[in-house]
Amino acid sequence: MRAVQFDAVGNPAEVLVLRDVPTPTPQAGEVLLRAKARAINPSDIAYIQGGYGIKPKPPCGAGFEGMGVIEAHGEGVDAAKFPKGMRVSFTSLTGVWQEYVAVPTQNLIPLPEAVSDETGAQMFVNPFTAWAMLHESGLQQGDWLLLTAGASVFCQLVVQLAVARGINVICTVRRDDFTAYLLGLGAKAVVNTTTADLRAKVKELTKYGVNAVLESIGGEQGAEALECLTRGGTMLIYGMLSWKPIPINSAIMIFKSLNVRGFWLTTWMQTAPREVQRAAATELLTLFATGKLTAPVDATFDLANFKEAVLRSETPGRAGKVLLVG
Repeated sequence: MRAVQFDAVGNPAEVLVLRDVPTPTPQAGEVLLRAKARAINPSDIAYIQGGYGIKPKPPCGAGFEGMGVIEAHGEGVDAAKFPKGMRVSFTSLTGVWQEYVAVPTQNLIPLPEAVSDETGAQMFVNPFTAWAMLHESGLQQGDWLLLTAGASVFCQLVVQLAVARGINVICTVRRDDFTAYLLGLGAKAVVNTTTADLRAKVKELTKYGVNAVLESIGGEQGAEALECLTRGGTMLIYGMLSWKPIPINSAIMIFKSLNVRGFWLTTWMQTAPREVQRAAATELLTLFATGKLTAPVDATFDLANFKEAVLRSETPGRAGKVLLVG
């Protein structure tokens, strides 16, 4: 089978290679999937570069999530619950940018017919992170939420989920291409941080500041977002697109009694109660199936064209996710 792998960490366009490798055999508790579509996420790129929370041990595969069809069962798998031919969304830490993947059944989400292959390929990383971070933020109807890097697919999902719960959302962008689109999703305001003062705009909109920030940029922009919090507010950090740490203002931390902590979906999936995870999966599937939640696709590339796909995924101004298919 074809598989995209790497022998050393580095620039994905330089270190990734396409190989012909043996098809995996599903072990006890696993199913063998014929992968049909795979999303390219920032976490995939960071992993290949060696800058992710899980360190790769090359040679190894790339990619954490996708969509596929069950082809075979390992020992102990309930074939009635997971029949051959079932379409599923899945996640794996062993690499999914390949034609076949062996995956434990607990890492599968069966897909209803109303959910497309393209949506199923991006069901885990962004949607679950969006749902879980809103859950962890404790935001209630009428509260204010600030999203940095607001044009990302992740933030588009957060906007849709938050607006449905009556939460007021402010997004930051660095270009105006997505302003109208984000407002159309229900965001109360979109602030271009290259032309406007974020703190002044937030104060104008909210008077006292936002109740929570979901932050993914880092550096000075992260520091500005932190200062937009109201007293007792919370910042959840889930990314560092600038590769720069946030310079923390100790005074506002003290006098505003702010809470700042990191969020990593891998840890949440390991620690969140199973009933909470089931609630997330049920709500997300229902919203996607009914069209109340959308996960746009920017472009699709055949597995053999992985280099072009990776470069496209890192291009600013994309309208959605880049998928590897075939």
